[in-house]
Amino acid sequence: MTDLETAAPAFIAMAHSIVWASIATVDSAGRPRTRILHPYWVWEHGRLTGWVATAPTATKRAHIARNPFVSCNYWSPSHDTCAAECRADLLFEPEIRARVWNLFRDTPEPLGYDPAGIGVPGWEHPLSPGFAVMRLSPWRLRIFPGAALRGGAAEPVLTWQEPRPELTPQGSS
Repeated sequence: MTDLETAAPAFIAMAHSIVWASIATVDSAGRPRTRILHPYWVWEHGRLTGWVATAPTATKRAHIARNPFVSCNYWSPSHDTCAAECRADLLFEPEIRARVWNLFRDTPEPLGYDPAGIGVPGWEHPLSPGFAVMRLSPWRLRIFPGAALRGGAAEPVLTWQEPRPELTPQGSS
């Protein structure tokens, strides 16, 4: 098991190089539903947090209200993969919405983009009713360089899991 201080920077480097992630929530019948989202990961004060600019759809709200845990998976054509198992929270506080809006707007492409310029209805500014923020708080990370699949000399496969069981879903491993 790797410590978070080693895993977080490796995870961020891979995730930010891939940019887009498949994120799965769980519906009321316990079935997964995936969507493609664009998390921005921040490592500060010994904590890794993912920020997602998102539309707070009725489906997304219902899934997260019922089960706040999501799976976030990245894949590249070179078979680099990384995954974050996270607690997800939809946030509507004006200061958080403005901070995340500006984070994406002020970061160079391909990781950054202008939220107002992508054509999502209701995303004129950070306080628009169609704009919310999803905070991802990982309890498990896995970083798997594609070269490891090919048997080449590669960076190691890294796994980290939250040591505090109260943050880990019941029955997970």
